[in-house]
Amino acid sequence: MTASDKQMTWPAERVILSLLDDESPPVRDAMVKLFEVFPAEGRTLLKKIGHQSNGIHAKHAKELQVKLGWTDGKEDFLDFIRSRRYELETGWSLLDRTVNPAADSVQSSLQLDQLADRVRELIANPIDSRQICIVINRVLFHECGYRGARQNFEEPENSFLHLVLEKKRGLPITLSLIYLLVARRVGFELEPIGLPGRFMVGCFAGDIPFYIDVWAGGKIIDLEDMGSYLGISMEESSGSILLPVTVSEMLTRGCRNLVHHYKLKGKKEEAEMFSSFIAEFEKIRSLETNA
Repeated sequence: MTASDKQMTWPAERVILSLLDDESPPVRDAMVKLFEVFPAEGRTLLKKIGHQSNGIHAKHAKELQVKLGWTDGKEDFLDFIRSRRYELETGWSLLDRTVNPAADSVQSSLQLDQLADRVRELIANPIDSRQICIVINRVLFHECGYRGARQNFEEPENSFLHLVLEKKRGLPITLSLIYLLVARRVGFELEPIGLPGRFMVGCFAGDIPFYIDVWAGGKIIDLEDMGSYLGISMEESSGSILLPVTVSEMLTRGCRNLVHHYKLKGKKEEAEMFSSFIAEFEKIRSLETNA
């Protein structure tokens, strides 16, 4: 540490937030030097800003974390699991960074915003729930060309939100994720439906639910038709399979997919990492059940 370093003091958080808006190289270099002198304070603050601040501040905080080599996607995702404060978009963005530390959640959020903006353009009030889903279908599956990843279904990349947004190919669960997040942005609440062997989206806004099969390009299925559509007897199966799953359950299922797909690729380390996340989710659910 140089003499000038010894004279440096840790500034107030508001000062750092104001400097994060400045992208000039001298300010960037000064920020890096500050965090190198105060690594403990810097790690804590950048992590906080990355999770809690607005889009620009979060983006710059994450860029500095990458530059400083302070990214630890696995620990960040474990911290999220243990927090029990589950939010779908945040959770999946953290899941992305367990394998892709440079995954830009801000860019993903902007892409989702753009999809939602287009949906808003096409919505003409008054409009009912089914018509809103028809508009979302038009934007996602017809205008933008999102599809199920049929030819490379087993590729792990189909489970990561930022890559599915980029490539427009994904699994039922990640296409459902995008559908849910776009709907949320236009003020329309839909629910994740974790069926055996298929992930779908459910609408419970009216008296009788209906379902959207994203793998089939947004096909809308009425409740009374779900048994025949799925090829099961609703009398013999539990009606609970048509009820929404929690954020925790949806993320756990995403992790299960990744365990399976990484095992198929022969990537033992990645498979074990996602198995550890599943175990952590199950541990938290067990604690909550027994509380």
